[in-house]
Amino acid sequence: MRVRLDISYAGAAFHGWATQRGLRTVQGELETWLARLLRCDAVALTVAGRTDAGVHARGQVAHFDLPEEFSVSDFEELELVRRLDRVLPSDVVVRKISLAPPGFDARFSAIWRRYVYRLADGTFDPLAAGYVAKVISPVDVTLLNQVSGVLLGLHDFVAFCKYRSGATAIRTLQRVSAERVGEIIELTVQADAFAHSMVRSLTGALLQVAAGRRDESWLKALLDRSDRCGEIPVMPAKGLTLEAVGYPPDCELEQRATQARMLRELN
Repeated sequence: MRVRLDISYAGAAFHGWATQRGLRTVQGELETWLARLLRCDAVALTVAGRTDAGVHARGQVAHFDLPEEFSVSDFEELELVRRLDRVLPSDVVVRKISLAPPGFDARFSAIWRRYVYRLADGTFDPLAAGYVAKVISPVDVTLLNQVSGVLLGLHDFVAFCKYRSGATAIRTLQRVSAERVGEIIELTVQADAFAHSMVRSLTGALLQVAAGRRDESWLKALLDRSDRCGEIPVMPAKGLTLEAVGYPPDCELEQRATQARMLRELN
């Protein structure tokens, strides 16, 4: 039986999602406590999006497979949400645990991930300092929204990503939009998937244009590069939050997972 977890966490004290020897990670905390509560040797979580050190999540999704000896009634009697709430540290919360439908894969079944980068170009509530990045130059939000359209669609975003052997940065960017919410600017970015450091680099590039340092032609030219661009600033991790992950109807989960495992191509 496959189990789905809906998770939120404050990333400041974590070295990212993925387990690392000797370091505190979200995956490490959850797998440790799940194994103890299930009284099994190990639990292996698969996640929708592996967040970097310092990045937060409000709508992260993961799954794991229950040992074969568990039945549906056994799972229901575990009351894992309540028990996890009693043992997990305050900076990570499992909001919901449910049996996953057939074909569900937290990573490969997803059809979109939505992030929000929060920043401030003026004074703001110091209580928000843990999840808002401060920028010095004024941000022209109207201009940012005007130029962001050149990034939409299917592109190779290698200029915005850290190189990983055997990986591709071809992605479909579905949405880029910014708005001022009180003292904070919220930049929403949504795609079918994201490569390593892609959202923070996209934000950094857009802010270069919105602050008047670069123009739209520079931004558009980045999509034609075949290597990472050192001119793009990578924004601080603390401003970034994974807000939600989207999935297709249950009947399409397995088909989507199969499709997502295939090598991406621009055509």
